[in-house]
Amino acid sequence: MRNISRIFLGLALTGLLSCSPESEQIIMTVLGPIPASAMGITLSHEHILVDFIGADSTAYHRWEKQEVVNKVIPYLEEIQEYQVSTLMECTPAYLGRDPWLLKTLSKNTGMHLVTNTGYYGAHDNLFIPAKFYELTAEELSRIWVDEFENGIEGSGVKPGFIKIAVNGDESLSKEHVKIITAAALTHQQTGLVIASHTGPDGPAFEQISVLQSHGLNPSCFIWVHAQLGSLEGNIRAAKMGTWISLDNLNLDQQQGSKYDVAWYADRIQDLKEAGFLNRVLISHDAGWYKPGEENGGSFRGFTGIFTALVPALREVGFSQEDINLLLEINPRNAFSIRN
Repeated sequence: MRNISRIFLGLALTGLLSCSPESEQIIMTVLGPIPASAMGITLSHEHILVDFIGADSTAYHRWEKQEVVNKVIPYLEEIQEYQVSTLMECTPAYLGRDPWLLKTLSKNTGMHLVTNTGYYGAHDNLFIPAKFYELTAEELSRIWVDEFENGIEGSGVKPGFIKIAVNGDESLSKEHVKIITAAALTHQQTGLVIASHTGPDGPAFEQISVLQSHGLNPSCFIWVHAQLGSLEGNIRAAKMGTWISLDNLNLDQQQGSKYDVAWYADRIQDLKEAGFLNRVLISHDAGWYKPGEENGGSFRGFTGIFTALVPALREVGFSQEDINLLLEINPRNAFSIRN
C-alpha cells in the first residue's frame, strides 16, 4: 500500500480530486499540486542550473540566486510564446537542485516547474554524497519518500518525479542496482514516475528487470536519453510500457550528422509506425546555468522543438493530434502521480 493517502486526502479537500479517474491525475509542481489537465504543452527533460563540481563540494553558496533568475527568465518567457506551460527540471540533488530558485522562477513567470528526488549515479558516482555508501536501498528510499511527504530541505517544495542516473555500461554496478532498487521502493510509496538517465539498451533493460522483480509495471519508468539506444530496443521497451524519452534535441548539431533534427524526426516516425507514438517523450536537455563560469556560461534555450522539430514532423505527415500527443498528452500521462 502506498503511503500517500494523507496527500490525496488533502488534495480531495482542496477540490483537486473528485470521483472521476481523469480528475484524480495530479502533477506536483514546486508551488504545489495541480490537476494534470492544467499542464498544457510540456517539456519533459530540461535544466535550469547544473553544478558539475561534485557532490562533496556543491552547495547553495556556489551561485547567486538573483543572478540565475535574471539570466533564465528570458528563456522561460521565450518558450511561453510557444504556449509552453510546464517544464520538468531534471537537475538532481548534489548536482545543483535548488527548490527555492525554482519557486522564484515559477512565481515570476507563471510557469509550472517540477523538480525531483533521487540520486545521480552516472559519471562513476561523482554526484552522489558519501553517506550513500552506508545506506541500504530501503534507507535511501526513506530519504526520498520523506522529501515527497514533507518537502525538500525545509523549502516546502515537494518533488514531482524521481530522477536517477546510471552509467551507460552493459551491466549495472552494485551501486546502481541499489539506486534503481531504491527508486522502485520510492515509487511504491509515492506513486512518482522514475526518470533514469540511461542511454544504451543494456542498462535500460537491466533497470526494467529490477523494477519488474519488485512487481512494478515498466510504465513507471522513463528511459532517459533513449535516443542512445537502438530502434529495436526502443520498440521492445515501449511494448513493455516504458516511456521512450528522446530528449537531447540540439540545433547546434550539424545537419546530416547523427542526432540532428532529421534523425529525431525519423526515430519518432519509426516509433509511430510501430504503434508506439503514445509512449514517446521529447525534449532538449537544454539550459544549464553553470556556477563557476562567468555569468553562468552559455545557456542553451528551449525552442528547437517548436522552430525545427515540429515543422520537420509536419513535413512527414504528422497531424496536430500527433503533436498534441507528444507535447501534452504523453507528458501528462507519464508524470501524473499514481495513487
